[in-house]
Amino acid sequence: MDFANLPAAPTAQFGPEDFPALLRKRGIYPALPVQAGHAPFLQTEATTILAFKFAGGVLVAGDRRATAGNLVVYDRADKVLEIDRFSLMAIAGVPATAWEMARVLEHSFQFYRRSQLQEMSHEGKVRALSKLLRDNLGLVIQGVGVVVPLFATFDPLLATARLYFYDAMGAQFEAADYAASGSGSGAVRSILHYENTWGARPLRKRNEAEAVLIALRTLETAAETDTATGGVDRRGRVFPIVKIVSEKGIVTFSDKQLSKIFKEKVS
Repeated sequence: MDFANLPAAPTAQFGPEDFPALLRKRGIYPALPVQAGHAPFLQTEATTILAFKFAGGVLVAGDRRATAGNLVVYDRADKVLEIDRFSLMAIAGVPATAWEMARVLEHSFQFYRRSQLQEMSHEGKVRALSKLLRDNLGLVIQGVGVVVPLFATFDPLLATARLYFYDAMGAQFEAADYAASGSGSGAVRSILHYENTWGARPLRKRNEAEAVLIALRTLETAAETDTATGGVDRRGRVFPIVKIVSEKGIVTFSDKQLSKIFKEKVS
């Protein structure tokens, strides 16, 4: 190797934090601006999700819209996923990452049940999702693959359904009454706070019919103020996903049931 022709050592103006700038100056690092003719990368993202405790367990719901920037990518995305017969995961963020996390959780719970001949503990399930989010931290730092989920599961020791929300780094928080995530979560939390504080009764004392009605009205309100939240499409018969987890397991409301409630109580 001809060491005489190597580039000169960087001057003092290039500190350790300027190493990428030095590489760009030498022409061996891609330039920062997007090259002409190449569109910037836009992630597909899914929002909005909500969950709250009511007299019969925990209701988890989500709209169906997935977006990439100002583009509606899909209007039938499933954001409320069944992990096992007593656990629900609702996703807000990048669907590709979130759905893979859901698959890993599902297989982990199944493997534990079959190998240990018993269900994974409530604490184990909650922490398993935290670990997946922490393992995803590398992508989060790069600004891609961010997931901010909700998790609802039945705790057999306390004989009650419990609700958790997470941040993108895996920190878990147990919700006292309700939780929401996604771009429409601001409107959702405001409505649920109002219902829980000044409504006819606190959310925990509402029956199943009242809980479903609150979820539909809340998501429809969020869709009015947030373009990334999809409202009900009655012509295409696209309704939110609404599920309940309790000691009896998971109950999913059909489009026919939601259509009837929406027609009679919401629209």
